[in-house]
Amino acid sequence: MLFHAGTQLIENQLVTSGGRVLACTAFGKDIPEARHRAYTLADTIHFDQMALRRDIGLDL
Repeated sequence: MLFHAGTQLIENQLVTSGGRVLACTAFGKDIPEARHRAYTLADTIHFDQMALRRDIGLDL
């Protein structure tokens, strides 16, 4: 599932207003599987100046 905020549709294209605008969420048999699925989805998304945290779901 992909949740978005701080976005708008301009000329049939989804654009961001900056900041943290997307959240990828997934289910799995355990946390590592769910985390892998969420990051697999995140890796399909690309836009200018995109930043992606890869520490979400880790036991720090």
